[in-house]
Amino acid sequence: MCSVLKPVSLILSLLFIVSCASAIPPARIGDYLSSERRAGDEALGRSDQRPLQAGLVVLSDTAAPGAVQNLPEEALVRLVESLQLDIGRAIPVTIKEQIPSAQIRPKSQGDWAQFAELGRQRGLDYLVLLIASSTEQEYPVMLFLTRDNKHLVPGFRRDNWALLEFALLDVTHQEIRMQVEGRGWATLDSPTAPGLDQWYPVIYLRPQDRRIWPPTYAGAPITLRVVSFDQAAQQLLLKLKTSWLGLLESEAKTPKAGS
Repeated sequence: MCSVLKPVSLILSLLFIVSCASAIPPARIGDYLSSERRAGDEALGRSDQRPLQAGLVVLSDTAAPGAVQNLPEEALVRLVESLQLDIGRAIPVTIKEQIPSAQIRPKSQGDWAQFAELGRQRGLDYLVLLIASSTEQEYPVMLFLTRDNKHLVPGFRRDNWALLEFALLDVTHQEIRMQVEGRGWATLDSPTAPGLDQWYPVIYLRPQDRRIWPPTYAGAPITLRVVSFDQAAQQLLLKLKTSWLGLLESEAKTPKAGS
């Protein structure tokens, strides 16, 4: 009976983890913008100007319960530089500059007025808001040393969930023209015992079971976050492309006035 229950229990646990992961970490954009001002993705298609000229505001948010430090400054800069180009390839938006986010506060202290003022200062009608947040958990596990799964050593597993939230803001009309998010998940296995450098530490991308070996043992937790945020960025860009292509397809099927 026990041999039957163990696989069932394992499956149920995996399903629970996957279902919870979709909400980990919690979305943060609601702390900065009123959701009732979302115009819907079709609003982007109604814009006379394409591509839109926008400024980029990046917020590294660690305010949620259980949140951890996000990417180090250098790694975050590299991620944002890559996203600036990729966003323009995914949707008709050209990011002209990155704008310092020091004056941006949660909506209890600012809300839309602060974004409108930021746009006015920079002479921009549109802003791209990008919010980065993440959370981690670490717990003891037994790690395999060989492929036959016969040799085990004690160690730790660290899960990282990364979230990138994107919003295209029309600061003149105070509307959210487009909003999507990308989520990433990666795990880091590290042994307790020393001298196992040929196997560990190792980062896993699940469920595809892809392995990535960090360049250094000490820097493995940072590499974990880089990998997790890279996964979040890929999902974010895919969603942007899908939303825009879906909008174009919808426009093509809609009869024009007078036709």
